[in-house]
Amino acid sequence: MNPRKFKTRATPSNISHRFDKCESISISQLDIEGDWWYQDELEEPQDSTELIKEKCKSIISSNQSPDVPFNKSINPYRGCEHGCIYCYARPSHAYWDLSPGYDFESKIIYKVNAAELLEEKFNSRNYQCEPVCIGANTDGYQPVEKQLKITRQILELCLDYQHPVSIITKSQLINRDLDLLSALAEKNLTSVAISVTTLDNALKRRLEPRTSSPRARLMTIRNLSLASVPVTALVAPIIPGLNDDELEIILRRVSENGASTAAYIMLRLPFEVRTLFVEWLERNYPMRKQKVLNYLASLRNDKLNDPEFGSRMSGQGVFAELIRQRFELACKKYGLLKRTEVKLETQLFRPKRNVQKHKKLNEQQLTLF
Repeated sequence: MNPRKFKTRATPSNISHRFDKCESISISQLDIEGDWWYQDELEEPQDSTELIKEKCKSIISSNQSPDVPFNKSINPYRGCEHGCIYCYARPSHAYWDLSPGYDFESKIIYKVNAAELLEEKFNSRNYQCEPVCIGANTDGYQPVEKQLKITRQILELCLDYQHPVSIITKSQLINRDLDLLSALAEKNLTSVAISVTTLDNALKRRLEPRTSSPRARLMTIRNLSLASVPVTALVAPIIPGLNDDELEIILRRVSENGASTAAYIMLRLPFEVRTLFVEWLERNYPMRKQKVLNYLASLRNDKLNDPEFGSRMSGQGVFAELIRQRFELACKKYGLLKRTEVKLETQLFRPKRNVQKHKKLNEQQLTLF
């Protein structure tokens, strides 16, 4: 068996999902040099991203979780090419009968009518304005957004309708939309959270292979801050035994670059993410594997995941308390406020009746990579 894995992907495995009636095969299980897809001229097996069009029926999702500072969210994409191995959204690909493993990173579903549906929603007579969050499930600024511009269309609508919107991302592509974000921020209609998981490039490449570099994220925080856009730094996820030692230095650097608030999230491993993460540890950090897993189990009563509201994001026990104290002391030292509920302006929202529908995505310009 050839153990070679796809370049710039977090996992070569297409593990079975919990709805699967038959077991999937992992790419890593195949002898690539002996299989039909091997091409002599390529240094690595061909690794492409497939775009799948979805004409969705609704665009705004609701949640009742007390663990997150928003109630409504918009996700322009399903799946994420960033490929973060720990991503809690991976299991959602199972609903499409796709693997939470390699499929999640390489089969990206885009909502072609997102802007059209959102405008209809804004103009419906029973619509009540409250902040929406982009990027709560998968990143609205993942690489394919550069071509599709669905997130930008949503921001254009929010600016046009004076609708509050918050964003969570780890991509420097958000710099492209500084014009819209700056205009929204002038009226307290937007805030941005930038995820900074590590300042170690080597760890970043293994953990989040197609994301922006740590340096690019710090520069993005600075650019947003200079454009008067409120920025929260998310130290997320904290992985005991891998990046927890960076907590204070990350908070210092984000503060130096203009972040005003901060938050952290302990790693959680729901459903198939557990299998993928354990497999990733074995492949990338075999000597640390048991140490990391022992720490994680100590946070959640000897389990690798705890779905309970209130504890699932932070964990419990001695180590969880230590992280909490370190975080609070570092925030105090570097002048960072703890992230709270997003309080954006809602009184400026003005619906428009009988307007022409927002332009649809120009599908002729789409590029499949």
